Amino acid sequence: MELGDSSAVIPDSFMGYRDDITMQISMILDQIRAPLIVPVLRLAVYICLTMSVMLFVERVYMGIVISLVKLFGRKPEKRFKWEPMKDDIELGNSVYPMVLVQIPMYNEREVYQLSIGAACGLSWPSDRIVIQVLDDSTDPTIKDLVEMECSRWASKGVNIKYEIRDNRNGYKAGALKEGMKKSYVKSCDYVAIFDADFQPEPDYLWKTVPFLLHNPKLALVQARWKFVNSDECLMTRMQEMSLDYHFTVEQEVGSSTYAFFGFNGTAGIWRISALNEAGGWKDRTTVEDMDLAVRASLKGWKFLYLGSLKVKNELPSTFKAYRYQQHRWSCGPANLFRKMAFEIMTNKNVTLWKKVHVIYSFFVVRKIVAHIVTFIFYCVVLPATVLVPEVIVPKWGAVYIPSIITLLNAVGTPRSLHLMVFWILFENVMSLHRTKATFIGLLEGGRVNEWIVTEKLGDLKAKSATKAPKKLRFRFGDRIHVLELGVGMYLFSIGCYDALFGKNHYYLYLFAQAIAFFIAGCGQIGTVVPNY
Repeated sequence: MELGDSSAVIPDSFMGYRDDITMQISMILDQIRAPLIVPVLRLAVYICLTMSVMLFVERVYMGIVISLVKLFGRKPEKRFKWEPMKDDIELGNSVYPMVLVQIPMYNEREVYQLSIGAACGLSWPSDRIVIQVLDDSTDPTIKDLVEMECSRWASKGVNIKYEIRDNRNGYKAGALKEGMKKSYVKSCDYVAIFDADFQPEPDYLWKTVPFLLHNPKLALVQARWKFVNSDECLMTRMQEMSLDYHFTVEQEVGSSTYAFFGFNGTAGIWRISALNEAGGWKDRTTVEDMDLAVRASLKGWKFLYLGSLKVKNELPSTFKAYRYQQHRWSCGPANLFRKMAFEIMTNKNVTLWKKVHVIYSFFVVRKIVAHIVTFIFYCVVLPATVLVPEVIVPKWGAVYIPSIITLLNAVGTPRSLHLMVFWILFENVMSLHRTKATFIGLLEGGRVNEWIVTEKLGDLKAKSATKAPKKLRFRFGDRIHVLELGVGMYLFSIGCYDALFGKNHYYLYLFAQAIAFFIAGCGQIGTVVPNY
C-alpha cells in the first residue's frame, strides 16, 4: 500500500458518494440560480441603485447650496443680528446675561484638567458665569482629583461647582438634567456645554452670546470642532476627512437653509428657556443631543452654526474606541427616527418643507441610507454580481456616482486628497458597524442603549515626551474582530474568482477592500501607518 494512495484509505464507495453529493449540490444551485438567485440579486441591485441615487442627489444639493453660501457671502452676521456686548455704567455687570457652563465627565483622568482649565479661562464677568462640573466618575481616585481641581480654581475666585450623583441613570443626559435642577441655575439665561476633552478659546462667549441676546427666536449657537490629534495616525486622518465634511457642508447647509441641524452635543450654547420648552434632556436614546435639537426645532426654534468659531478636541485614536463611538452615533439616530417619525409628521408648528428636510434629508438619507448603501452595495451586492454575471450593474451606478460622492465628501479636507483611496476603504470597513448599529436602532435590538464613553488620551505630545512606551498586550476579544475577518474573506474569495474566471474585473478593488477588512479584523487600523 502506497502512502499517497487515497483509495487505500478512503473506500471507493465513499469516494463515489462524495462525488454524488457534490454533483447534487451543483445541480441544486444550477436549478435555483435562474428562478431565485438571479431575481433576488437583481432586486438588491435595483434597491441599492435607488439608495445611491438618493445619496447622490442629497450630496449634489448640499454641494450647490454650500457653493451659493460661499459665493454670496451669507455670513451669520448677515442672517442674524449681532452686536458686540457693551458696558453700562449704571447697570454695571447686570447688563451681561448669566451663563452656565456645564462639563459632564466620567473617569476622565487624562483630560479633566484641560477641560476645567479651559472653561475657567473663559472671558466673561466673573459674577455672571457659573462653571458646573458634572462628575459621574466611578473611580474614587479620579473623583478626588477632579474635586481637588475644582477647589483649586474656586480658591482663585472662579464660581465653580462640583456636582456628583449616586448613580449614572441616563448617562450624559441624566447628568445634564440633574445639573439643570440646581437652585443657582434658575438665575442663568444660557448654558454652554463642553465634553471633557473640549477646550474653548477665552473669547467663545463673546462670539456666541450676542447672537442669542439679539435674536429671541434663536435657541442654539453651535461651534465647529478642531481636532488636536488629527495627525496622530492614519485612522485619525480618516476621521478628520469624514467630520470635516459634516461641519463644512452638512452643518453649514442646515444652518443656512432651514436654520436646523443636529446639535453636536458639545461646543454649543443653548437658550435655557428654549431647552426647557422643548422638554429638557431625555435619555431615551444614545443621542440625547440630537433628540433635544429635533424637539426644539419642532417648537419653532432656530439654530445657528458658526463655522469660523472652532473648539479644540480629541479624536478617538484606537480602533476599539472608534468602533464604540460609531455604534452610538449610528444606532442612536436610527432609534430616534423610529421614536419621533410620527411626531414630526403630525407637528403643526413647522412648515411642510422643514418636515421633509428633517425626515427625508436629515434622518432617512444621511443617518440610514448612507450607512446601509455603503456596506450592502459596495461590500456585499456588487461583489456578488461577479459570481452571477447575468446581473449587470450599470457603470454609472458602480463607478460614476460613487466617484462623484467621494469627491464631494473630500472637499472638506483638501490637505488629505492624496489619502482618498485609503479613506474609501476605511469608510467601507466602518460601514459594516454603522449598518449593524442602524438596524439595531431601527429594530431596538439588544445594544440599542449601549453607552461606552470614548477613551481620551489628553495632551499626546507632552505624554509622548515624558512617558516610556507601554508594552502592548494582545487580547483576543480586544484585537480580533470576527465580522471584519468574515467580510474580508468573502471579498478576497470573490476577488480570486474574478481574477481567474470573472468578466467584471473588480478584483483589484476586491483585494484592496479585503485587505482593509483583514487589517480591521486584527484591530490594527489605528497603528498601520503611524506617520505619513
